[in-house]
Amino acid sequence: MVTSGRSPAEPFGSGLLGPLDQHATALRRRVQGLLTAALIATNVIGALVVVGLAALLMPAPGMSGELVRVTAVAVPVYVVSAVVAGTLWGTRGALRTLRWAADGRRPTDAERAASLRVPLRLTFVQAVLWGIATLLFGGLAALVQPEVVLTEFLVVAFAAVVVCAIAYLFGEFALRPYAALALAGTAPSRPVSGGVNRRMLLFWCLGTGVPVAGLVVTAVLAWVRGDVSTTKLAVSVIALGLVVLCFGLLVTVFTARSVVNPLSSVRDALARVRAGDFTVEIPVYDGSELGLLQAGFNDMTAGLAERERLRDLFGRHVGHDVAVEAMRTSAELGGTVRTVSVLFVDLVGSTALAASRPPEEVVGLLNRFFAVVVDEVDRHHGLVNKFIGDAALAVFGAPAPLGDHATCALAAGRAIARRLAAEVPDGPAGIGVATGDAVAGNVGDPRRFEYTVIGDPVNEAARLTELAKNAPGRLLASWTAVESAAADEAARWTATGDVTLRGRTRPTTLASPRQPGGPPGVP
Repeated sequence: MVTSGRSPAEPFGSGLLGPLDQHATALRRRVQGLLTAALIATNVIGALVVVGLAALLMPAPGMSGELVRVTAVAVPVYVVSAVVAGTLWGTRGALRTLRWAADGRRPTDAERAASLRVPLRLTFVQAVLWGIATLLFGGLAALVQPEVVLTEFLVVAFAAVVVCAIAYLFGEFALRPYAALALAGTAPSRPVSGGVNRRMLLFWCLGTGVPVAGLVVTAVLAWVRGDVSTTKLAVSVIALGLVVLCFGLLVTVFTARSVVNPLSSVRDALARVRAGDFTVEIPVYDGSELGLLQAGFNDMTAGLAERERLRDLFGRHVGHDVAVEAMRTSAELGGTVRTVSVLFVDLVGSTALAASRPPEEVVGLLNRFFAVVVDEVDRHHGLVNKFIGDAALAVFGAPAPLGDHATCALAAGRAIARRLAAEVPDGPAGIGVATGDAVAGNVGDPRRFEYTVIGDPVNEAARLTELAKNAPGRLLASWTAVESAAADEAARWTATGDVTLRGRTRPTTLASPRQPGGPPGVP
Protein backbone atom coordinates (compact mmCIF):
# COMPACT_ATOMS: atom_id res chain seq x y z
CA MET A 1 0.00 0.00 0.00
CA VAL A 2 1.40 3.36 -1.01
CA THR A 3 -0.02 6.21 1.00
CA SER A 4 0.21 9.92 0.57
CA GLY A 5 3.12 11.87 1.98
CA ARG A 6 1.31 12.81 5.21
CA SER A 7 1.46 10.74 8.36
CA PRO A 8 -1.65 8.83 9.56
CA ALA A 9 -2.07 11.21 12.47
CA GLU A 10 -2.01 14.32 10.30
CA PRO A 11 -5.36 16.15 10.12
CA PHE A 12 -7.27 16.25 6.87
CA GLY A 13 -7.48 20.05 7.08
CA SER A 14 -10.06 21.44 4.71
CA GLY A 15 -9.84 18.67 2.12
CA LEU A 16 -12.62 16.15 1.61
CA LEU A 17 -14.04 16.80 5.08
CA GLY A 18 -14.28 20.56 4.58
CA PRO A 19 -14.71 22.32 7.93
CA LEU A 20 -13.61 19.27 9.86
CA ASP A 21 -15.82 19.05 12.95
CA GLN A 22 -19.10 19.96 11.26
CA HIS A 23 -18.62 17.70 8.25
CA ALA A 24 -17.32 14.76 10.31
CA THR A 25 -20.30 14.99 12.67
CA ALA A 26 -22.79 15.35 9.80
CA LEU A 27 -21.21 12.42 7.95
CA ARG A 28 -21.30 10.24 11.06
CA ARG A 29 -24.96 11.03 11.71
CA ARG A 30 -25.90 10.42 8.09
CA VAL A 31 -24.13 7.07 7.94
CA GLN A 32 -25.48 5.99 11.34
CA GLY A 33 -28.99 6.85 10.20
CA LEU A 34 -28.60 4.97 6.94
CA LEU A 35 -27.17 1.88 8.63
CA THR A 36 -29.89 1.84 11.29
CA ALA A 37 -32.62 2.31 8.68
CA ALA A 38 -31.09 -0.44 6.54
CA LEU A 39 -30.92 -2.74 9.58
CA ILE A 40 -34.58 -2.20 10.39
CA ALA A 41 -35.69 -2.49 6.76
CA THR A 42 -33.76 -5.68 6.07
CA ASN A 43 -35.08 -7.45 9.17
CA VAL A 44 -38.67 -6.40 8.39
CA ILE A 45 -38.22 -7.63 4.81
CA GLY A 46 -36.79 -10.87 6.14
CA ALA A 47 -39.78 -11.33 8.46
CA LEU A 48 -42.20 -10.74 5.58
CA VAL A 49 -40.33 -13.25 3.42
CA VAL A 50 -40.58 -15.83 6.24
CA VAL A 51 -44.33 -15.30 6.63
CA GLY A 52 -44.99 -15.34 2.89
CA LEU A 53 -42.91 -18.43 2.13
CA ALA A 54 -44.27 -20.27 5.13
CA ALA A 55 -47.82 -19.72 3.88
CA LEU A 56 -46.86 -21.07 0.46
CA LEU A 57 -44.57 -23.99 1.31
CA MET A 58 -46.06 -25.50 4.47
CA PRO A 59 -47.32 -29.02 3.84
CA ALA A 60 -51.02 -29.78 4.21
CA PRO A 61 -52.91 -29.06 6.36
CA GLY A 62 -50.45 -26.15 6.96
CA MET A 63 -49.33 -24.58 10.21
CA SER A 64 -51.27 -25.58 13.28
CA GLY A 65 -53.05 -22.93 15.28
CA GLU A 66 -50.57 -23.28 18.12
CA LEU A 67 -47.57 -22.81 15.79
CA VAL A 68 -49.27 -19.78 14.21
CA ARG A 69 -49.72 -18.20 17.64
CA VAL A 70 -46.16 -18.95 18.68
CA THR A 71 -44.78 -17.60 15.39
CA ALA A 72 -46.93 -14.46 15.59
CA VAL A 73 -45.33 -13.67 18.94
CA ALA A 74 -41.80 -14.87 18.16
CA VAL A 75 -41.35 -13.04 14.84
CA PRO A 76 -41.89 -9.44 16.04
CA VAL A 77 -40.01 -10.12 19.29
CA TYR A 78 -37.08 -11.52 17.40
CA VAL A 79 -37.08 -8.74 14.80
CA VAL A 80 -36.96 -6.08 17.53
CA SER A 81 -34.24 -8.00 19.36
CA ALA A 82 -32.25 -8.40 16.12
CA VAL A 83 -32.51 -4.67 15.39
CA VAL A 84 -31.29 -3.76 18.88
CA ALA A 85 -28.49 -6.34 18.81
CA GLY A 86 -27.52 -5.35 15.27
CA THR A 87 -27.38 -1.67 16.23
CA LEU A 88 -25.21 -2.32 19.26
CA TRP A 89 -22.99 -4.90 17.62
CA GLY A 90 -22.94 -3.95 13.95
CA THR A 91 -23.64 -0.23 13.59
CA ARG A 92 -21.70 0.91 16.65
CA GLY A 93 -18.86 -1.43 15.80
CA ALA A 94 -18.74 -0.02 12.27
CA LEU A 95 -18.61 3.56 13.53
CA ARG A 96 -15.92 2.56 16.01
CA THR A 97 -13.88 1.21 13.11
CA LEU A 98 -14.39 4.51 11.29
CA ARG A 99 -13.33 6.59 14.29
CA TRP A 100 -10.30 7.93 12.39
CA ALA A 101 -12.63 10.01 10.20
CA ALA A 102 -14.32 11.59 13.22
CA ASP A 103 -10.86 12.38 14.61
CA GLY A 104 -10.01 14.17 11.37
CA ARG A 105 -6.89 12.20 10.51
CA ARG A 106 -5.66 9.86 7.82
CA PRO A 107 -6.24 6.19 8.56
CA THR A 108 -3.39 3.78 9.06
CA ASP A 109 -3.07 0.87 6.65
CA ALA A 110 -4.81 -1.41 9.15
CA GLU A 111 -7.63 1.09 9.72
CA ARG A 112 -8.04 1.56 5.98
CA ALA A 113 -8.36 -2.19 5.37
CA ALA A 114 -10.78 -2.57 8.30
CA SER A 115 -12.90 0.36 7.06
CA LEU A 116 -13.25 -1.17 3.60
CA ARG A 117 -14.33 -4.47 5.17
CA VAL A 118 -17.17 -2.88 7.17
CA PRO A 119 -19.90 -3.91 4.64
CA LEU A 120 -18.74 -7.53 4.94
CA ARG A 121 -18.71 -7.18 8.74
CA LEU A 122 -22.30 -5.88 8.72
CA THR A 123 -23.27 -8.80 6.47
CA PHE A 124 -21.60 -11.19 8.92
CA VAL A 125 -23.62 -9.65 11.78
CA GLN A 126 -26.85 -10.25 9.87
CA ALA A 127 -25.77 -13.78 9.00
CA VAL A 128 -25.16 -14.57 12.69
CA LEU A 129 -28.50 -13.05 13.76
CA TRP A 130 -30.43 -14.90 11.08
CA GLY A 131 -28.51 -18.09 11.75
CA ILE A 132 -29.79 -17.85 15.30
CA ALA A 133 -33.28 -17.16 13.88
CA THR A 134 -33.06 -20.32 11.75
CA LEU A 135 -32.20 -22.42 14.79
CA LEU A 136 -34.80 -20.67 16.96
CA PHE A 137 -37.76 -21.01 14.59
CA GLY A 138 -36.73 -24.51 13.57
CA GLY A 139 -36.60 -25.46 17.27
CA LEU A 140 -40.04 -23.96 17.89
CA ALA A 141 -41.42 -25.92 14.94
CA ALA A 142 -39.83 -29.11 16.27
CA LEU A 143 -41.53 -28.61 19.64
CA VAL A 144 -44.95 -27.55 18.38
CA GLN A 145 -45.39 -29.20 14.93
CA PRO A 146 -42.49 -31.57 14.07
CA GLU A 147 -43.71 -32.38 10.55
CA VAL A 148 -42.96 -28.84 9.33
CA VAL A 149 -39.44 -28.58 10.78
CA LEU A 150 -37.65 -29.05 7.43
CA THR A 151 -39.86 -26.49 5.69
CA GLU A 152 -39.38 -24.02 8.55
CA PHE A 153 -35.62 -24.40 8.35
CA LEU A 154 -35.59 -23.83 4.58
CA VAL A 155 -37.95 -20.82 4.75
CA VAL A 156 -35.92 -19.00 7.41
CA ALA A 157 -32.61 -19.89 5.72
CA PHE A 158 -33.87 -18.48 2.43
CA ALA A 159 -34.95 -15.27 4.18
CA ALA A 160 -31.52 -15.10 5.83
CA VAL A 161 -29.82 -15.10 2.43
CA VAL A 162 -32.11 -12.30 1.23
CA VAL A 163 -31.39 -10.24 4.34
CA CYS A 164 -27.62 -10.75 4.09
CA ALA A 165 -27.59 -9.72 0.43
CA ILE A 166 -29.58 -6.56 1.08
CA ALA A 167 -27.40 -5.75 4.11
CA TYR A 168 -24.24 -5.97 2.04
CA LEU A 169 -25.61 -3.82 -0.77
CA PHE A 170 -26.96 -1.15 1.56
CA GLY A 171 -23.80 -1.19 3.68
CA GLU A 172 -21.57 -0.68 0.66
CA PHE A 173 -23.75 2.19 -0.54
CA ALA A 174 -24.04 3.93 2.84
CA LEU A 175 -20.30 3.68 3.57
CA ARG A 176 -19.12 4.97 0.19
CA PRO A 177 -18.20 8.43 1.69
CA TYR A 178 -15.94 6.69 4.22
CA ALA A 179 -14.43 4.52 1.49
CA ALA A 180 -13.59 7.67 -0.48
CA LEU A 181 -11.92 9.19 2.60
CA ALA A 182 -10.03 6.00 3.37
CA LEU A 183 -8.67 5.72 -0.16
CA ALA A 184 -8.00 9.44 -0.67
CA GLY A 185 -4.39 10.11 -1.61
CA THR A 186 -3.48 6.42 -1.90
CA ALA A 187 -2.29 4.32 -4.79
CA PRO A 188 -2.89 0.70 -3.69
CA SER A 189 -0.82 -1.88 -5.52
CA ARG A 190 -3.58 -4.50 -5.28
CA PRO A 191 -7.30 -4.58 -4.45
CA VAL A 192 -7.86 -3.58 -0.83
CA SER A 193 -11.21 -5.38 -0.61
CA GLY A 194 -12.60 -8.25 -2.65
CA GLY A 195 -11.92 -7.96 -6.36
CA VAL A 196 -14.50 -7.59 -9.09
CA ASN A 197 -14.48 -11.34 -9.80
CA ARG A 198 -15.30 -12.19 -6.17
CA ARG A 199 -17.94 -9.46 -6.01
CA MET A 200 -19.65 -10.62 -9.22
CA LEU A 201 -19.63 -14.23 -8.00
CA LEU A 202 -21.14 -13.16 -4.68
CA PHE A 203 -23.84 -11.15 -6.40
CA TRP A 204 -24.66 -14.07 -8.69
CA CYS A 205 -25.01 -16.38 -5.70
CA LEU A 206 -27.24 -13.94 -3.86
CA GLY A 207 -29.30 -12.76 -6.81
CA THR A 208 -29.61 -15.94 -8.84
CA GLY A 209 -28.05 -19.02 -7.27
CA VAL A 210 -29.83 -19.08 -3.91
CA PRO A 211 -33.30 -18.06 -5.20
CA VAL A 212 -33.15 -20.67 -7.95
CA ALA A 213 -31.98 -23.20 -5.37
CA GLY A 214 -35.13 -22.30 -3.42
CA LEU A 215 -37.25 -23.22 -6.45
CA VAL A 216 -35.45 -26.53 -6.77
CA VAL A 217 -35.94 -27.31 -3.06
CA THR A 218 -39.65 -26.47 -3.34
CA ALA A 219 -40.03 -28.90 -6.22
CA VAL A 220 -38.08 -31.60 -4.35
CA LEU A 221 -40.20 -31.18 -1.22
CA ALA A 222 -43.41 -31.43 -3.25
CA TRP A 223 -42.12 -34.57 -4.96
CA VAL A 224 -40.96 -36.22 -1.71
CA ARG A 225 -44.10 -35.43 0.26
CA GLY A 226 -46.46 -36.30 -2.57
CA ASP A 227 -49.33 -34.46 -0.86
CA VAL A 228 -49.03 -31.16 -2.66
CA SER A 229 -51.76 -30.34 -5.14
CA THR A 230 -50.94 -29.12 -8.61
CA THR A 231 -52.54 -25.76 -7.82
CA LYS A 232 -50.52 -25.28 -4.61
CA LEU A 233 -47.28 -26.27 -6.36
CA ALA A 234 -48.01 -23.87 -9.22
CA VAL A 235 -48.76 -21.01 -6.80
CA SER A 236 -45.58 -21.78 -4.85
CA VAL A 237 -43.43 -21.80 -7.98
CA ILE A 238 -45.03 -18.60 -9.30
CA ALA A 239 -44.50 -16.82 -5.97
CA LEU A 240 -40.89 -17.95 -5.69
CA GLY A 241 -40.34 -17.05 -9.34
CA LEU A 242 -41.55 -13.49 -8.69
CA VAL A 243 -39.21 -13.28 -5.70
CA VAL A 244 -36.34 -14.46 -7.90
CA LEU A 245 -37.18 -11.88 -10.58
CA CYS A 246 -37.55 -8.94 -8.20
CA PHE A 247 -34.62 -9.83 -5.98
CA GLY A 248 -32.43 -10.68 -8.97
CA LEU A 249 -33.29 -7.35 -10.58
CA LEU A 250 -32.38 -5.50 -7.37
CA VAL A 251 -29.02 -7.27 -7.12
CA THR A 252 -28.31 -6.73 -10.83
CA VAL A 253 -29.05 -3.01 -10.57
CA PHE A 254 -26.72 -2.61 -7.61
CA THR A 255 -24.08 -4.73 -9.35
CA ALA A 256 -24.28 -2.59 -12.49
CA ARG A 257 -24.03 0.61 -10.47
CA SER A 258 -21.05 -0.66 -8.51
CA VAL A 259 -19.22 -1.25 -11.81
CA VAL A 260 -20.56 1.58 -14.00
CA ASN A 261 -20.22 4.45 -11.50
CA PRO A 262 -16.42 4.17 -11.10
CA LEU A 263 -16.02 3.74 -14.86
CA SER A 264 -18.24 6.77 -15.50
CA SER A 265 -16.14 8.88 -13.15
CA VAL A 266 -13.01 7.90 -15.10
CA ARG A 267 -14.74 8.57 -18.43
CA ASP A 268 -15.89 12.04 -17.36
CA ALA A 269 -12.46 12.86 -15.98
CA LEU A 270 -10.83 11.71 -19.23
CA ALA A 271 -12.98 14.20 -21.11
CA ARG A 272 -11.67 16.98 -18.87
CA VAL A 273 -8.07 15.85 -19.36
CA ARG A 274 -8.64 15.78 -23.12
CA ALA A 275 -9.81 19.40 -22.83
CA GLY A 276 -6.52 20.31 -21.13
CA ASP A 277 -7.52 20.18 -17.45
CA PHE A 278 -4.76 18.21 -15.70
CA THR A 279 -5.93 19.17 -12.20
CA VAL A 280 -8.90 16.77 -12.24
CA GLU A 281 -8.89 14.16 -9.47
CA ILE A 282 -11.36 11.31 -9.02
CA PRO A 283 -12.58 10.32 -5.53
CA VAL A 284 -11.42 6.72 -5.01
CA TYR A 285 -14.28 4.94 -3.23
CA ASP A 286 -13.92 1.34 -4.40
CA GLY A 287 -11.43 -1.14 -2.97
CA SER A 288 -11.53 -3.49 -5.98
CA GLU A 289 -9.77 -3.30 -9.34
CA LEU A 290 -12.12 -0.41 -10.15
CA GLY A 291 -10.59 1.55 -7.29
CA LEU A 292 -7.14 0.71 -8.64
CA LEU A 293 -8.29 2.16 -11.97
CA GLN A 294 -9.45 5.36 -10.25
CA ALA A 295 -6.22 5.66 -8.25
CA GLY A 296 -4.15 4.93 -11.36
CA PHE A 297 -5.99 7.66 -13.24
CA ASN A 298 -5.20 10.12 -10.45
CA ASP A 299 -1.52 9.13 -10.62
CA MET A 300 -1.59 9.62 -14.37
CA THR A 301 -3.12 13.10 -14.16
CA ALA A 302 -0.65 14.05 -11.43
CA GLY A 303 2.18 12.97 -13.72
CA LEU A 304 0.69 14.87 -16.65
CA ALA A 305 0.28 17.98 -14.52
CA GLU A 306 3.90 17.71 -13.37
CA ARG A 307 5.06 17.17 -16.93
CA GLU A 308 3.05 20.18 -18.12
CA ARG A 309 4.48 22.31 -15.32
CA LEU A 310 8.03 21.25 -16.20
CA ARG A 311 7.40 21.90 -19.89
CA ASP A 312 6.03 25.34 -19.04
CA LEU A 313 9.05 26.12 -16.85
CA PHE A 314 11.40 24.73 -19.50
CA GLY A 315 9.74 26.87 -22.14
CA ARG A 316 9.97 29.95 -19.95
CA HIS A 317 13.69 29.39 -19.46
CA VAL A 318 14.75 28.50 -22.98
CA GLY A 319 11.81 29.64 -25.11
CA HIS A 320 8.78 27.73 -26.32
CA ASP A 321 10.22 26.93 -29.74
CA VAL A 322 13.44 25.60 -28.22
CA ALA A 323 11.46 23.46 -25.78
CA VAL A 324 9.33 22.01 -28.58
CA GLU A 325 12.42 21.32 -30.67
CA ALA A 326 14.18 19.68 -27.72
CA MET A 327 11.23 17.35 -27.11
CA ARG A 328 10.93 16.57 -30.82
CA THR A 329 14.59 15.72 -31.44
CA SER A 330 17.40 14.12 -29.49
CA ALA A 331 19.32 16.43 -27.16
CA GLU A 332 22.82 16.47 -28.66
CA LEU A 333 25.66 18.95 -28.70
CA GLY A 334 26.40 20.79 -31.92
CA GLY A 335 24.33 22.72 -34.41
CA THR A 336 23.63 23.59 -38.02
CA VAL A 337 24.43 26.64 -40.15
CA ARG A 338 21.39 28.77 -40.81
CA THR A 339 20.68 32.20 -42.21
CA VAL A 340 19.09 34.09 -39.35
CA SER A 341 18.38 37.60 -38.18
CA VAL A 342 19.58 38.68 -34.76
CA LEU A 343 18.23 41.48 -32.58
CA PHE A 344 20.29 42.74 -29.67
CA VAL A 345 18.96 45.24 -27.13
CA ASP A 346 20.92 46.75 -24.24
CA LEU A 347 20.06 49.38 -21.61
CA VAL A 348 21.87 52.72 -21.72
CA GLY A 349 23.88 53.62 -18.59
CA SER A 350 23.05 50.47 -16.67
CA THR A 351 26.14 50.72 -14.46
CA ALA A 352 25.23 54.21 -13.28
CA LEU A 353 21.63 53.11 -12.92
CA ALA A 354 22.56 50.26 -10.57
CA ALA A 355 24.78 52.55 -8.51
CA SER A 356 22.20 55.30 -8.10
CA ARG A 357 19.01 53.30 -7.40
CA PRO A 358 18.01 50.68 -4.84
CA PRO A 359 18.22 47.06 -6.12
CA GLU A 360 14.43 46.68 -5.94
CA GLU A 361 13.91 49.60 -8.32
CA VAL A 362 16.55 48.28 -10.70
CA VAL A 363 14.88 44.87 -10.79
CA GLY A 364 11.48 46.48 -11.39
CA LEU A 365 12.88 48.55 -14.25
CA LEU A 366 14.53 45.50 -15.83
CA ASN A 367 11.29 43.54 -15.61
CA ARG A 368 9.33 46.32 -17.35
CA PHE A 369 12.08 46.62 -19.95
CA PHE A 370 12.25 42.89 -20.66
CA ALA A 371 8.44 42.60 -20.72
CA VAL A 372 8.36 44.91 -23.75
CA VAL A 373 11.21 43.03 -25.45
CA VAL A 374 9.67 39.59 -24.90
CA ASP A 375 6.21 40.76 -25.95
CA GLU A 376 7.35 42.21 -29.26
CA VAL A 377 9.79 39.43 -30.10
CA ASP A 378 7.08 36.84 -29.50
CA ARG A 379 4.57 38.85 -31.52
CA HIS A 380 6.98 38.90 -34.46
CA HIS A 381 7.70 35.14 -34.26
CA GLY A 382 11.18 35.42 -32.80
CA LEU A 383 12.92 33.79 -29.83
CA VAL A 384 14.45 35.64 -26.89
CA ASN A 385 17.43 33.35 -26.68
CA LYS A 386 18.97 34.73 -23.50
CA PHE A 387 19.05 37.57 -21.04
CA ILE A 388 22.54 38.92 -20.39
CA GLY A 389 22.32 41.16 -17.33
CA ASP A 390 20.55 44.24 -18.69
CA ALA A 391 20.63 43.07 -22.32
CA ALA A 392 18.70 40.54 -24.38
CA LEU A 393 19.53 38.52 -27.48
CA ALA A 394 16.68 37.55 -29.82
CA VAL A 395 16.89 35.26 -32.84
CA PHE A 396 14.57 35.09 -35.85
CA GLY A 397 14.80 31.97 -38.02
CA ALA A 398 16.00 29.44 -35.42
CA PRO A 399 15.25 26.92 -34.09
CA ALA A 400 12.03 27.04 -36.11
CA PRO A 401 12.61 28.12 -39.74
CA LEU A 402 11.16 31.55 -40.59
CA GLY A 403 11.06 32.60 -44.23
CA ASP A 404 10.82 36.36 -43.62
CA HIS A 405 13.09 36.46 -40.56
CA ALA A 406 14.71 39.78 -41.59
CA THR A 407 11.32 41.44 -41.98
CA CYS A 408 10.20 40.18 -38.57
CA ALA A 409 13.44 41.24 -36.85
CA LEU A 410 13.34 44.77 -38.30
CA ALA A 411 9.67 45.20 -37.45
CA ALA A 412 10.29 43.93 -33.93
CA GLY A 413 13.18 46.40 -33.52
CA ARG A 414 10.97 49.33 -34.55
CA ALA A 415 8.15 48.21 -32.23
CA ILE A 416 10.51 47.75 -29.27
CA ALA A 417 12.07 51.20 -29.79
CA ARG A 418 8.64 52.82 -30.01
CA ARG A 419 7.26 51.09 -26.92
CA LEU A 420 10.35 51.61 -24.78
CA ALA A 421 10.24 55.33 -25.50
CA ALA A 422 6.55 55.46 -24.47
CA GLU A 423 6.33 52.87 -21.70
CA VAL A 424 9.81 52.75 -20.15
CA PRO A 425 11.14 56.31 -20.58
CA ASP A 426 13.48 55.83 -17.60
CA GLY A 427 15.13 52.85 -19.31
CA PRO A 428 16.53 53.96 -22.69
CA ALA A 429 18.18 51.18 -24.68
CA GLY A 430 20.18 50.71 -27.84
CA ILE A 431 18.86 48.21 -30.39
CA GLY A 432 20.81 46.53 -33.18
CA VAL A 433 19.58 44.21 -35.96
CA ALA A 434 21.78 42.09 -38.25
CA THR A 435 21.30 39.26 -40.74
CA GLY A 436 23.71 36.53 -41.81
CA ASP A 437 24.82 32.92 -41.44
CA ALA A 438 25.22 31.53 -37.90
CA VAL A 439 25.51 28.16 -36.20
CA ALA A 440 22.35 27.40 -34.22
CA GLY A 441 22.41 24.51 -31.77
CA ASN A 442 23.34 23.22 -28.32
CA VAL A 443 26.56 24.39 -26.72
CA GLY A 444 28.13 23.22 -23.46
CA ASP A 445 28.59 19.76 -21.97
CA PRO A 446 26.33 16.68 -22.32
CA ARG A 447 25.43 17.15 -18.64
CA ARG A 448 24.52 20.82 -18.98
CA PHE A 449 24.06 22.74 -22.20
CA GLU A 450 21.98 25.53 -23.70
CA TYR A 451 20.59 26.43 -27.09
CA THR A 452 22.23 29.45 -28.70
CA VAL A 453 23.38 31.00 -31.98
CA ILE A 454 27.01 31.77 -32.71
CA GLY A 455 28.33 33.68 -35.70
CA ASP A 456 29.01 36.99 -37.38
CA PRO A 457 25.44 38.40 -37.23
CA VAL A 458 25.45 38.04 -33.44
CA ASN A 459 28.65 40.05 -33.12
CA GLU A 460 27.43 42.59 -35.67
CA ALA A 461 24.15 43.12 -33.85
CA ALA A 462 25.99 43.64 -30.56
CA ARG A 463 28.28 46.26 -32.14
CA LEU A 464 25.32 48.02 -33.76
CA THR A 465 23.64 48.19 -30.37
CA GLU A 466 26.60 50.12 -28.93
CA LEU A 467 26.41 52.63 -31.80
CA ALA A 468 22.61 52.84 -31.51
CA LYS A 469 22.81 54.14 -27.93
CA ASN A 470 23.95 57.50 -29.36
CA ALA A 471 21.94 57.40 -32.62
CA PRO A 472 18.57 59.09 -33.27
CA GLY A 473 15.83 56.74 -32.13
CA ARG A 474 18.48 54.42 -30.61
CA LEU A 475 17.88 51.81 -33.34
CA LEU A 476 20.32 50.69 -36.07
CA ALA A 477 20.36 47.80 -38.51
CA SER A 478 22.77 46.49 -41.12
CA TRP A 479 21.86 47.24 -44.71
CA THR A 480 22.18 43.48 -45.36
CA ALA A 481 19.19 42.94 -43.07
CA VAL A 482 17.20 45.63 -44.90
CA GLU A 483 18.00 44.10 -48.29
CA SER A 484 16.83 40.69 -47.00
CA ALA A 485 13.51 42.07 -45.79
CA ALA A 486 10.26 42.37 -47.68
CA ALA A 487 9.73 45.49 -49.79
CA ASP A 488 7.18 47.03 -47.39
CA GLU A 489 9.55 46.74 -44.44
CA ALA A 490 12.65 47.77 -46.43
CA ALA A 491 10.87 50.97 -47.49
CA ARG A 492 10.73 52.01 -43.84
CA TRP A 493 14.55 52.13 -43.62
CA THR A 494 17.24 54.34 -45.09
CA ALA A 495 21.01 53.96 -45.36
CA THR A 496 22.98 56.42 -43.21
CA GLY A 497 26.62 55.59 -43.96
CA ASP A 498 29.40 53.01 -43.73
CA VAL A 499 31.18 52.13 -40.50
CA THR A 500 33.86 49.56 -39.74
CA LEU A 501 32.63 48.02 -36.53
CA ARG A 502 35.01 47.02 -33.77
CA GLY A 503 36.49 43.58 -34.38
CA ARG A 504 35.51 43.53 -38.08
CA THR A 505 37.67 44.09 -41.18
CA ARG A 506 35.05 45.17 -43.70
CA PRO A 507 32.73 48.16 -43.39
CA THR A 508 29.06 47.80 -42.48
CA THR A 509 26.43 49.96 -44.12
CA LEU A 510 24.17 51.30 -41.37
CA ALA A 511 20.41 51.67 -41.73
CA SER A 512 18.00 53.70 -39.59
CA PRO A 513 14.22 53.80 -39.56
CA ARG A 514 12.86 56.36 -42.01
CA GLN A 515 10.64 59.04 -40.56
CA PRO A 516 8.29 60.59 -43.11
CA GLY A 517 9.19 64.23 -43.70
CA GLY A 518 12.14 64.22 -41.35
CA PRO A 519 15.53 62.75 -40.57
CA PRO A 520 16.07 59.10 -39.76
CA GLY A 521 14.50 58.14 -36.46
CA VAL A 522 11.71 56.11 -35.00
CA PRO A 523 8.69 56.24 -37.30
